[in-house]
Amino acid sequence: MSGEESRERLQKVLARSGVASRRVSEELIKAGRVTINGQMATLGDKAGESDRIELDGIPVLRDPDLVHYLLNKPRDVVSTAQDPEGRSTVVDLVPTDTRVFPVGRLDADSEGLIILTNDGDLTQRLTHPSFGVSKEYLTHVEGVPSRSALRRLRDGIELEDGMTAPAEVSMPQEGALRLVIHEGRNRQVRRMCSAIGHPVIRLVRVRIGPITDPNLAVGEWRNLTREEVRSLYEASTNS
Repeated sequence: MSGEESRERLQKVLARSGVASRRVSEELIKAGRVTINGQMATLGDKAGESDRIELDGIPVLRDPDLVHYLLNKPRDVVSTAQDPEGRSTVVDLVPTDTRVFPVGRLDADSEGLIILTNDGDLTQRLTHPSFGVSKEYLTHVEGVPSRSALRRLRDGIELEDGMTAPAEVSMPQEGALRLVIHEGRNRQVRRMCSAIGHPVIRLVRVRIGPITDPNLAVGEWRNLTREEVRSLYEASTNS
């Protein structure tokens, strides 16, 4: 089959990828919001499997082999693909027909949302500090932090590996903190809380970028929708 025969009208490719209907896809192309390999697309353009198509600067996912799982990690499960000590890993809790890896880490003694995927582009965007995708945590700490302690978290804490970026912090009830950070340092939230004199008792990640799911039971997983995956790309683009 020739290269031309293996290419399809761009609006058809967009429609099959779940971006929009063919008619709406045509309007997106006319509006100059779609690119092929970095060049603005026009009606009549065709695309093949190897072409990189973007809508508003965000990749259009067309690879049917890409999977994106959202897992609510229990305590005492490690966030690695394999563990030399034989402990249970997050990979053990999701389907094994496709090889996936956790995006970032949650400590073994922490709980909450973690993404597992074979999408290297998304993994880079969610883990590299330059993209600054926010993550939200609920934590119970020892004692009741004072206003000045909370202010320190908001202004940035000096840790052994440098000053943290300002965090969004609130205390919905005594001894319970809600923190939003844009970094991913090792055990960062725990170290921040210890630095203000209130060590963590329990730590749960409840949001990754725009993704949250209060109905996902501990130890359960589900597939992210196309819309959710796109929203993660958007969050990394707009951070």
